[in-house]
Amino acid sequence: MPPAEALPPARVDWRPDPARAVLLLHDLQDYFLDFYDRTQAPLPELVANVRRVRDACDAAGVPVVYTAQPPVQSPQQRGLLQPWWGPGVTARPERAAIAEALAPRPFDTVLDKWRYSAFVSSDLRARMEALGRDQLIVCGVYAHIGVQATVCDAFMQDIQAFLVGDAVADFSLQEHRQAMDYVAGRCGVVLPTGACVQALATGGRPPLNLLALRTELAQVLELPLAALAEQDNPFEAGLDSIRLMALLERWTADGTQLGFVELAERENLAQWWQLIESRRAA
Repeated sequence: MPPAEALPPARVDWRPDPARAVLLLHDLQDYFLDFYDRTQAPLPELVANVRRVRDACDAAGVPVVYTAQPPVQSPQQRGLLQPWWGPGVTARPERAAIAEALAPRPFDTVLDKWRYSAFVSSDLRARMEALGRDQLIVCGVYAHIGVQATVCDAFMQDIQAFLVGDAVADFSLQEHRQAMDYVAGRCGVVLPTGACVQALATGGRPPLNLLALRTELAQVLELPLAALAEQDNPFEAGLDSIRLMALLERWTADGTQLGFVELAERENLAQWWQLIESRRAA
C-alpha cells in the first residue's frame, strides 16, 4: 500500500464535505479479494483503511453505497466483459458475498454492478441527486479498472470524486500508481485515509431534503430506509437523546439554529423537516 507521502498531488482544491458526499465501496466481494493472500499486504491495510473511512462516514451522516456483481450472470448480461474476463463471479457464486469484515448493514445500499463504472445500468446518479449530494468518495478494488472508471464517470457527470489512495488495491503497485496518477491528473482528487477522515470530521449542515433526513436517521438508527417513513416518530423508532444531540451538533455546524426541545416536541419526521427547512431558509 503506498504511503501518504507517495500519493500524487491534487490539481484542484476539492475537499470531502459530509453534507455533499456519498461513500462508494467498490466490488469488495470475496471473489475479487480471493486473488490476494489476505494475510499479506495490501489486504490487511485495505480492510483497515476502508473501515476507518466507513466509520468516519457513519459519524458524519454520509450514506454508504456498495457495488457487487450478481452471483449469476448470463453471457448476454456480461456482454464484452465475457471475452475479457470470462464468467467472473458466476464461476464461483458461493464467493459473491461482500467480505465479512466490511459487510453492508441494513441501512446501507447495495447496487448490482454490471460494468467497470458503478454508474452503468444502475441508479447511483439518481440516488445521489435525490439526496442532494454531488461528491463521491471511492474505496475498494481494483484501482486501475472499476475504481478508476467510476471516478472518471463521476467527473463526466459533474460529481466531485475522491479516490482514497490507501483504501484501494490493485494487481500490482505499478497499476495502483497508474490509477492514482490518472485520477489526480484528469478527473478527481487522490487523498490518504487520514486526510479523508479528518475532512469528514469537520463541518456539517442540516439535510438538504426530507429523503436525506430519512436516510441520515435510518443510518443512525441502523434501520433500512424503508422502515422509517416520514410520518414516523423518530423516538418511537429508537432515537435517544444522546444520538439526537450528536445529530444537532452536526446539523448546526454551519450556524443553522435548531434546538433539541423544538425537535423533540414534533410528532414525526415530516414535521422535523418542516422545521429544518424553515431554518435553512432563514
